[in-house]
Amino acid sequence: MIDWNIQARAHGCQACNQPFTDKQPFHTLLFDVKQGYDRLDICQKCWENQHSQGAMDRKGFVSHWQSQYNAPVANAPDAIQKDTAEGLLRKLMSNNDPAHAGARFILAVMLERKRILKVKAQLTQGSQRVFLYEHSKTGELFHVPDPDLRLDQLTEVQTDVASLLERGFEPSTSGEGQNTERAGDESGTASKQEAGAGAAP
Repeated sequence: MIDWNIQARAHGCQACNQPFTDKQPFHTLLFDVKQGYDRLDICQKCWENQHSQGAMDRKGFVSHWQSQYNAPVANAPDAIQKDTAEGLLRKLMSNNDPAHAGARFILAVMLERKRILKVKAQLTQGSQRVFLYEHSKTGELFHVPDPDLRLDQLTEVQTDVASLLERGFEPSTSGEGQNTERAGDESGTASKQEAGAGAAP
């Protein structure tokens, strides 16, 4: 079985060691060696002076092509992992994990403050209040239960929301965070204004 161990593109000429600049043309030579395949990236000058004549006659020669170097983008944002408040809310709503009841509520309040969501009604399911939100552009309805967060739970949930926005959401199989959803009266409950204040970007 052939080992197609083709090396990644170099960031500089492997003949003169000069770094490539953005959009600079360069040549690539590929050779079959004992360990697999060896890739050699060289600048135009070194190609003309050292490799254009006879390179393809070298032992193990496989291929040659010319490319253009594209410099890597510094500090490119991680579009897969980072979430917007709306995208995160949609994921949490779809997952419906009770551990994230507080996060769903705070995200809805954030989006209400940004006028992306509008409260259309307040319902009661059993003993729990439920906010019925409408998306201002799509008309979608979001049923968001009020978890009756205690004031002493608020900071923890706001921190959780900030972390989820930063690293993205992955469904958890553990029971972590179950205490967040439980209501309590001993410390008072947080209002919608207080819930959204600390989590707003």
